Amino acid sequence: MSAITLLDGGMGQELVHRSGAAPTPLWATQVMLDRPGLVEAIHDDYFAAGATVATTNTYAIHRDRLVGTGLEDRFAELHANALAAAQAARARHGAGRIAGSIGPLVASYRPEVHPPHDTAAPLYAEIAGILGPEVDVILCETVASGAHMRAALEGAKAAGKPVWISFTVDDRTGGQLRSGEALGPVAAEAAAMGADALLANCSAPEAIADALAAFAPTGLPFGAYANGFHQITADFLKDRPTVDVLHARPELTPETYAGYAMGWVGQGATLVGGCCEVGPAHIAELARRLTAAGHAIV
Repeated sequence: MSAITLLDGGMGQELVHRSGAAPTPLWATQVMLDRPGLVEAIHDDYFAAGATVATTNTYAIHRDRLVGTGLEDRFAELHANALAAAQAARARHGAGRIAGSIGPLVASYRPEVHPPHDTAAPLYAEIAGILGPEVDVILCETVASGAHMRAALEGAKAAGKPVWISFTVDDRTGGQLRSGEALGPVAAEAAAMGADALLANCSAPEAIADALAAFAPTGLPFGAYANGFHQITADFLKDRPTVDVLHARPELTPETYAGYAMGWVGQGATLVGGCCEVGPAHIAELARRLTAAGHAIV
């Protein structure tokens, strides 16, 4: 049996569901100002469900995403709020690690709008510098292209903490990034550049097996945390989208999702959890299944 790191589930969708407010392009960021304590409560629930990692609510806190929102001067404060929420939840739980999330610059799933390397890498490094002293690992999420990987990994490594690179793959062909590039060579390049683990996230659970097959030859720890959306729609690939154009899959119950994740563990994954629309109930069922199968959750 294996030692499995059980990640938490999605934060943004949980915030939408619990806040009752209409989502905005900065829904997960704005809520920290409008509803203090809600992010912390979600971290609490994931720890209670069995997760051993809290992922900070910093995915969308980028300077470019704050332009025109009136929050441009609160960049550092927003990061501090997110870090404090994760740390407080961990302190109450008494154990666990914190992963400092760095999402894509400009927009998710749109590698064509990602800034050039010499612009992007310093921006990722700035965030890594804020997160690094306060977290156990830097988690670069929803990496959609080779160029995105190179800039994010170079920037994140400046923090001096382990760096996990998590790729978003085509929902039909998990061996291919959303940029159209083959995942295998990009994963191998990430390993050569010093990534500490490789994951796939915010992709359909049906696509994950192919992604894991691309990670295995690198020799790095690998895993996945899929989403529960029907698909990434064309409306979400427009400028400044909101999540109300995406729809959850009602058939992706905690039991069904855990079945997929146990299959990933069978492929050798040692880091598993959930992304958008995968909540505490899914993580609790996955924890139950892992324990019942004799795995150690670490």
